[in-house]
Amino acid sequence: MFIGKSGAILLGFPDTTQDADLYVDRNLTNGRALVAAVRDLGFDLTDEQAGEIERGKDFVQLKNGPFDLDLVFAPDGIERFEDAWSRHIDVEDFPVCHIDDIIASKEAAGRARDRESLPRLRAFRDYWVQHQREKRP
Repeated sequence: MFIGKSGAILLGFPDTTQDADLYVDRNLTNGRALVAAVRDLGFDLTDEQAGEIERGKDFVQLKNGPFDLDLVFAPDGIERFEDAWSRHIDVEDFPVCHIDDIIASKEAAGRARDRESLPRLRAFRDYWVQHQREKRP
């Protein structure tokens, strides 16, 4: 699932980002499939990176491909992948974390750049929730 600012952008958040952030379910089968998938996308993985992905290291940052990619197996502020998956939104066939999970993760991470973006993300959430209500029949 897309998470972080890239996830928020897919939901309509008007901003930019330098990378894509994916929240990945941690299991060996998934890790092996992910290694194959990112290699198919053009990433030149080292053996060490492939092993970290297969093991589901909490955070793996890839800068050796067509774009920067952060693989997050244990995001701050989200306890279980299954819980986040139950709340995810599909945006043109891309699974995206719910805006509440994106915000919770940024709040829990506590980085300065996240604290700076939180007021705008919260305002966007209010807009997004209202827009979702208006779309319902």
